[in-house]
Amino acid sequence: METLEKITIGEYVAKDFRTAAVFSKYGIDFCCKGNRTIEEACDKKNIDTEIIQEELEAVLTTKNDSGIDFKSWPLDLLADYIEKTHHRYVEEKTQILLPFLDKLCKVHGAAHPELFEINELFKGCAGELAQHMKKEELMLFPFIKKMAKASLTDETIAAPHFGTVKNPIAMMMAEHEAEGDRFVKIAELTNNYTPPADGCSTYKVTFAMLSDFEQDLHKHIHLENNILFPAAALLEQKFAAQE
Repeated sequence: METLEKITIGEYVAKDFRTAAVFSKYGIDFCCKGNRTIEEACDKKNIDTEIIQEELEAVLTTKNDSGIDFKSWPLDLLADYIEKTHHRYVEEKTQILLPFLDKLCKVHGAAHPELFEINELFKGCAGELAQHMKKEELMLFPFIKKMAKASLTDETIAAPHFGTVKNPIAMMMAEHEAEGDRFVKIAELTNNYTPPADGCSTYKVTFAMLSDFEQDLHKHIHLENNILFPAAALLEQKFAAQE
């Protein structure tokens, strides 16, 4: 295994997504803050790095029959997959969760005032993600797909209006981090999505959906931050070297 000083958390998860479970177990952010080394993350949380390393080795040395090697995918295919799988998931689930959270506030808000903050946080998340995904679908992803196509046909491509692909990538990553932080607060306010003893069926379903939403968001951001974006930046460098 490569040394902890050299490989980042994001690179571990990009290599084998099963390692995400190890990082999640110890509360280590593998998507929005995946550019840190394990040593840096462990120092911040006062976790023994040897424990993490042993658990990662156990995962990586176990045969993986079901994992998808997203790193091997063409970039245009990966961008399409993210859009059709994760973007659509966000669009569909926000339309269900928003009225559920409004209902919980009306019925249980007096006894559980934290529901109002949870509701506002998720409304903010839904609005920001909708804008964020449109920027990717209309600006960033089309350019990535154009580069992927040109790399197969040896075509040249004109410089994008945003200068370099690194500019929108930096913006997208900053927005990813903001939504990751927002969900950290939601998880705290929901006691890690644990409904209270007096919670009704809607309460339980809503919290379960919020938990699923966060898990999907982690996968979504991981695929972009740790796989799609670094590969797109490298591909752009290859085009620049040919000029």
